Amino acid sequence: MVASATSVPRQTGTGTPGNGTATPGVGPEELVEFAPTLVRWAWFLLGATVVLVVGLLVVEPLISRTVRRRNRDNPTVQDAIARYVRVFVVAVAVVVGAGMAGLANVLTSSALVVAAATLAVGVAAQTVVGSLVSGLVLVFDPEFSVGNYIEWEGGEGTVEAITLRVTRVENPDGALVTVPNTVLTNGAITRPFGRGRYRVVDRVGVDYADDPERAIEILESVARGLDGVAERPEPEAFVDELADGVVQLRAHFWLEDARHPEVFETRSAFARRVRRRFDEADITISPASEHELSGRVAVDDDR
Repeated sequence: MVASATSVPRQTGTGTPGNGTATPGVGPEELVEFAPTLVRWAWFLLGATVVLVVGLLVVEPLISRTVRRRNRDNPTVQDAIARYVRVFVVAVAVVVGAGMAGLANVLTSSALVVAAATLAVGVAAQTVVGSLVSGLVLVFDPEFSVGNYIEWEGGEGTVEAITLRVTRVENPDGALVTVPNTVLTNGAITRPFGRGRYRVVDRVGVDYADDPERAIEILESVARGLDGVAERPEPEAFVDELADGVVQLRAHFWLEDARHPEVFETRSAFARRVRRRFDEADITISPASEHELSGRVAVDDDR
């Protein structure tokens, strides 16, 4: 009997013994294939890192200092501006990194999709975006700050906080009013009470029979005797207009403290003292105009 020979499959490659399948190894050839990808990632990281370092260590602190200098009493807007600047820097870093890595074609190929999405978001958020832009305008306006007393069409009060969307104002009644920033930037704003000096202008009418020179002396004397009135320039009064039945006098004086409660209190004290002094000097304040009436009155008696 002759024993039959059994053929044994020969193993090749570096695969698992017995399965007959070869598994490619990782050698220099395979690393060369990954080299372009590694280079692109390296350029991406380099570009993004440079933008992040410059943006977060130079640009963001510079903008934050500018905002703090113009809005010292408004930490809310300071934090909001810093947050938006960081988000913008990160977005720019991604774009720059992608450009340096040669991925700009990916961005440009999807430009149509990006444009359509931007248009849809812009239409949907038009009011919000407008308020944000208006908020930035108010934040960087050196003439508009927390603590100012402002007047606009529809209200007045003291600015308590400025955010990127709305401005919160405390009105004279103590209520907190939230005003969209677009309302303040699209209309005229009057700032009668700022942080510096404030000029008070009061008008008083006296009778033609009274002595205007004596009335002017009283107005100037009362203004000089009020607390908080600046010595320079000195208070002054003069004849403003010769109206119908009334001689209009105008008094000017400056206050050192321009906060609106002090302004209201000073004006009230000025009016009370002028009234008392005019009564003592027998000067009539704003007499009613006299008109001659003519006609006939008929009475029907049915009884």
